[in-house]
Parts: sequence; structure tokens; C-alpha cells
Amino acid sequence: MARYQLLIEYVGTNFRGWQIQKKGLTIQGLIQEKLTKLLKQKIVLNGSGRTDTGVHAIEQSAHFDCKDDILDLTKFLKSINHFLNDNGIAITKIRKRSNKFHSRFSAKQRVYRYVIFNQISEPVIEKKRGWHVRKPLDLDLIKKGAKKLEGTNDYSTFRASSCHAKSPIKTIKSIKIKSFKNRIQIEFKSQSFLQQQVRSMVGCLKYLGEKKWDLKTFDKIFKSKKRTFCAPPAPPEGLYLKRIIY
Repeated sequence: MARYQLLIEYVGTNFRGWQIQKKGLTIQGLIQEKLTKLLKQKIVLNGSGRTDTGVHAIEQSAHFDCKDDILDLTKFLKSINHFLNDNGIAITKIRKRSNKFHSRFSAKQRVYRYVIFNQISEPVIEKKRGWHVRKPLDLDLIKKGAKKLEGTNDYSTFRASSCHAKSPIKTIKSIKIKSFKNRIQIEFKSQSFLQQQVRSMVGCLKYLGEKKWDLKTFDKIFKSKKRTFCAPPAPPEGLYLKRIIY
């Protein structure tokens, strides 16, 4: 068996997330279906992790096994994209990997980006590509709040009730915040995240930036470990899986 890694870019707006569901179109399901058709054998696609409904990816990583080597990877890349591009999915790279490689379990770090459009008018060209927030946000306060979220902590406050992770303790290696004109980008790096953790943290940082909360309240809610105190999660359309680091 030959193992191949795919790097995948997609717009998540019209999908019910990455993972195959009983009902609805998913990214994993569509790519797996087209790979099976192209390679004329049953293909099982394994992703680095799931993304929720409406969430995008700049570079998702996945792998699959097939019976024989793919002789012309460039030709294969053109062929698979022919079936996928009209659906908002692009395979940007394919490479052969050893059988020890696993897209999920070999990952050392995951990087997520959240985009906020902090302006009066709703974005048109980038509609559904970020969170439109009209009220001016205090970027310095957001940066101070983000610093409190870094390191190894219990992130129960930001954990969805449906999360199946064994422990709420995670290590956030870094949170980087950039702004350009009315666009705010927040990037989170960690080996793994709880379900809805990033969107929940962004929701709380937005409350801080709007001055609904001060830093003391923000810190108190974070340390409470109670989901009921969390601000509403940021919407999925602003979230991007940026990169998987191996």
C-alpha cells in the first residue's frame, strides 16, 4: 500500500463541516468520493482534525492509502481538482509519505486564524469570510486578554458541551494579533484544541474589546471553568484552519 498526504484549501460556507455526516455535504465526504472514482478503488481519507460547519481552511492536511503508486502526481493533481474546484475545494499539494505518517497523530502543532472586520459597512467581496463587528474594538485590551490565554491552562470555560476530549487542559503556544485598516487577525497555535475553543475565546476577546468586560472580569470568567459564563462563540465564517505543523 502507498500512502499520500494532501494539502487542502476550502471555503466551508456550503458544507456541513469537514467530517462525513449521515446527512449533508461534507469536505471529507466529497474528496473521498472523488478519490475513489479517480483511483477506481475504495479510498478512506483521514484528516488532521475536523472543522465545523462554515469554517474554512487555508491548508488542511489529510492522507489516504492506495494499492499502487500514483505514477504522475502533477497529472493526478490536475485531475482531482477538476472534480473539486467548482465546489470551493482545491488540493494544493500531494506528496508520498511513509506508512508511519498520520495526518492527525503525527501533527505537532495546529494553527488557526480568526478574522474580524471591524467596520460600519458589511464586507461584500469577503462576505462570509470573517466576523463583521460594527462597534469599535480596543486592540490593546484584546492583546492583553490574549496574553492571559497563553500557556498551559484548564480551558473548560471555552469548551462546547458536546466536546469529547479527555481533558480540558491544553497548551496554547502563542496567540498573535495583527491589524490592517479595519481587518483584525488573531492566530492561535497549539498541538490541539477543544471543540469550539477558538471561537469561544474570540467571543470573549470581542467582549473585552467592546469594553463589556474589563480585564479583571475577563480573567475571572476564564478561571471560573464554567461554560455558562462564556461569551457567545464567534461565528464559524471567521475561522480558518491555517496550517498543520509536523
